[in-house]
Amino acid sequence: MKSIILVGGEGTRLRPLTYQTPKQMLPLVGVPMIECVLETLAKHGVTDAVLALGYLPDRFIEAYPSGVISGVNVTYVTEPEPLDTSGAIRFAATFADIKETFLVINGDVLTALNISKLIEFHHSHGAEATIALHPVEDPSRFGVVPTAPDGRVIAFVEKPPRDEAPTNLINAGTYVFEPSVLDKIASSGRVSVERDTFPALAAAGSLYAMPDDAYWIDTGTPQAFLQASVDVLEGRYAVRAVSGIADGAWIHPSATVDPSAVVTTSVVDRNCVVGANVVLDHAVLLPGAVVQVGAKVRSSIIGPSAVIGSYSVLGATCVVGANVIVAPESQLSGDVRLGGV
Repeated sequence: MKSIILVGGEGTRLRPLTYQTPKQMLPLVGVPMIECVLETLAKHGVTDAVLALGYLPDRFIEAYPSGVISGVNVTYVTEPEPLDTSGAIRFAATFADIKETFLVINGDVLTALNISKLIEFHHSHGAEATIALHPVEDPSRFGVVPTAPDGRVIAFVEKPPRDEAPTNLINAGTYVFEPSVLDKIASSGRVSVERDTFPALAAAGSLYAMPDDAYWIDTGTPQAFLQASVDVLEGRYAVRAVSGIADGAWIHPSATVDPSAVVTTSVVDRNCVVGANVVLDHAVLLPGAVVQVGAKVRSSIIGPSAVIGSYSVLGATCVVGANVIVAPESQLSGDVRLGGV
């Protein structure tokens, strides 16, 4: 089976980390997230995938010039202009000449969803399209999907107020499509799968959905990216088996960490330097980051080759961009974003 993976977004909620790197190429405990996504697909028999690129497409192509990611053969398709989700799906499927049932995956979602079960559900219900659903405490940030007892989608409610949501089951970003869906997507311009395609299919009675409570997280915010990293460290995202986790932390072999540093539930990626008496707690240091003597970094993300000055204190939730230098003895906390284009 083939899959289309949507990776064209600009990752605005993760800026400044995404000014130079697409969010799916950000490393999750040492491995780009796109590899985690494709590793999951490979376990369910997906042999070929189309990466629907838009933002910084060369970052993907340069990283995987062989066209193979996690054992899956990959075709790169770059949309000529922003086409939104449905537009990107149609453009990629047309380019790859997809003529059979196929998967569509949001590339910034990590999940342990049983994709094989989703495909079986899709076929057994004679659906034209099927959405994987996931329960959440607050559905207001997502597309909410109420269904009939047989799984047929009654409506598709995009980001309702929390107290008006008809259900807590939300669109989890994994779909099964029949090729006939492509004929119902406009061939040009921006078309949204959430606001245009799904409501039309629901009205026609051909859209179904399957609930699943397997591990799932949308990594598109700093808080979620940090949580996903912690989930890998603590084994909740069981799709990835990571070696070298010690005392709840992962430190790349090339990193230098002073013996006096206290590192708990944190990621220290390749070529990072952690000085004496540093405290890292629920922190992620991306490749080449430096934390100087006596600094404390909690619930924050330090970008590639950034420098945190000595005796600085960073609290939830600071995001420091690539190559940014934070002055010694800085005191930062809250929704702090440092770094530009």
